[in-house]
Amino acid sequence: MVDVVENLVEARARIDAACARVGRDPGEVELLPVSKTHPDEAVRAAAGVGYRRFGENRPQELARRTGALGDLPLSWVAIGRIQSNKAKLVAEYAAELQSLDSVALAEALERRLAALGRRLTVLVQVNTSSEEAKAGFQPEETMDAVAALSRFPHLDVRGLMTMAAHTSDATAIRHSFATLRSLRDQLQAVHGPRMSALSMGMSGDFELAVEEGSTCVRLGSVIFGARPNPA
Repeated sequence: MVDVVENLVEARARIDAACARVGRDPGEVELLPVSKTHPDEAVRAAAGVGYRRFGENRPQELARRTGALGDLPLSWVAIGRIQSNKAKLVAEYAAELQSLDSVALAEALERRLAALGRRLTVLVQVNTSSEEAKAGFQPEETMDAVAALSRFPHLDVRGLMTMAAHTSDATAIRHSFATLRSLRDQLQAVHGPRMSALSMGMSGDFELAVEEGSTCVRLGSVIFGARPNPA
């Protein structure tokens, strides 16, 4: 049986240690537990020690979790690739979307959010490793993409997200993260300090991400164990 609370404590200690190595304030880094396919009881265990934001890959799970855990003061972060036909679920149930990867998706979200009278915090996904299998804007497209999103009043763009190169080469992984940090710095020079978020780092590489400036690490397996129903 996975000890969710113990795993959270250990992961947080690793984040804090990574911050110490590069002189960062640990308070700058959020640990976002990613609960995809894990039982509601595991989420309740994390909520019991103070976690309030959880990541989910599938929009339909956002809706289900909202109902199943409605007695808890939780908010849900959509982190997976979203098809435009699922925009309604994200607009209705998510507090944040960290994987905005096209203007078409932004348009679909804007329509749904306007109808609901809601605003949604979003991070723009960037394919910093230029791998064909990954979603996201190319680095050279990012500045123009963020500028284009300014015409959608119900989207509140707060920064960037990436997944590192799929490799065991730490240098390549760091390069993915450093590229995103550089893009974020360029965005702040144009749009101001509110464009501060850098969501980067998952279970296999989050310490490198923290050392390279991440403000949010998305942790699934190191918190909840292997997924019971991988998807």
